[in-house]
Amino acid sequence: MSFENLNLIEPILRALKTEGYTTPTPIQEQAIPIVLQHKDLLGCAQTGTGKTAAFSIPMLQLLYQDRLQHKEQKTIKALILTPTRELAIQINESLAAYGKHTGLKHLVIFGGVSQGPQTDALRRGIDILVATPGRLLDLINQRFVHLDHVKMLVLDEADRMLDMGFVHDVKKIIAKVPAKRQTLFFSATMPNEIQQLANTILTNPEKVEVTPVSSTADTIQQELYYVEKNDKRSLLAHILKDKNIKTALVFTRTKHGADKVVKDLVRIGITAEAIHGNKSQNARQRALTNFKNRTTRVLIATDIAARGIDIDELTHVINYEIPNIPETYVHRIGRTGRAGASGIALSFCDQEEIEFLKDIHKLITKQIPVNDTHPYLMSPQSIVAKHAEGQSKGSGQRNGSNKRGRGFGGDSRSKANGSSTGSGMSGRSHSNRDRRN
Repeated sequence: MSFENLNLIEPILRALKTEGYTTPTPIQEQAIPIVLQHKDLLGCAQTGTGKTAAFSIPMLQLLYQDRLQHKEQKTIKALILTPTRELAIQINESLAAYGKHTGLKHLVIFGGVSQGPQTDALRRGIDILVATPGRLLDLINQRFVHLDHVKMLVLDEADRMLDMGFVHDVKKIIAKVPAKRQTLFFSATMPNEIQQLANTILTNPEKVEVTPVSSTADTIQQELYYVEKNDKRSLLAHILKDKNIKTALVFTRTKHGADKVVKDLVRIGITAEAIHGNKSQNARQRALTNFKNRTTRVLIATDIAARGIDIDELTHVINYEIPNIPETYVHRIGRTGRAGASGIALSFCDQEEIEFLKDIHKLITKQIPVNDTHPYLMSPQSIVAKHAEGQSKGSGQRNGSNKRGRGFGGDSRSKANGSSTGSGMSGRSHSNRDRRN
């Protein structure tokens, strides 16, 4: 199957060829024909499956063909709602790439920046609007945005909108869009609340489900590092000594944690920046740009800020802290191994995170292989004791943690076996790892 087999028009095929796109991903192959038939679509697909192209390519084609038939003035004919600024920007960049030969005008709007340039562009007229809910409602209330002519509505990352408390705003926006429209609804997960929302806004939708959130891509090589909490800094520095790791996306659970890891890395000469909700939009976009062009080697991110980040050829994702929501693990490591590429996902697990790890293993229905040759390995007794504690659900007491607090990259205790393993990807024997499935 190639894009030529999907009945796409020449201007879009030419743009796709320029971008180096030849073979559609499974969700693109299934969704594009449905959208081109003007049908509503319910798409269940995790991040990294190519869903942005799955809805933006046919949207551009339908609007282009519609404009050829009706020489309408530039009013907003398509609205794409997305939860985060980063994802909104990336969707807008995708529209620019795929639609460069169509003449269609598109705009992205989001909060955290001056609205002046956004309102100026709205006055000039656009065909497609990409927006986060808060700024869109604000501009609607100021009468800068009118949705009376919208023919296509896309809700992307609907489950994340629910997590971030945007569902109320989304419902208000939908109420301002014509009832007669084509609606495309995408979510990585389908909890009851999301299914109910989909039921209220879709009309006889076709359903496309690709790679459910409980699975991880086979192209991603996963490794687990048991490590004391106070040794994580040293372990990260040890792994990043491997010069083959050109860039790495590192996840923390908190904004403060992200900033702390940045300071620790910069202190030992590794270029690093953080991206999280407390950063200004300009700072977040600058950090992302620096990471994409490899001026910055390591990007440290929290989950909300990182959702939707799409980095070409990102080889390494590192879970500095194990997420407390198992689905988040799948989303995190899905930043690498995208669209069939290979990737490496390394996870640091301290004693208090073993409970989170159990939930992840249950969700993905397999055990993450353990790297037990690194120099900061948690004692086997601690691992066994914590696992046993979780089984018994007894006192819930913490096991003792290492309080030596040495400097980042320090190595004051003796190595477990005197070996230096780098990223753990150098081709050494894996015979001593946990390979249970």
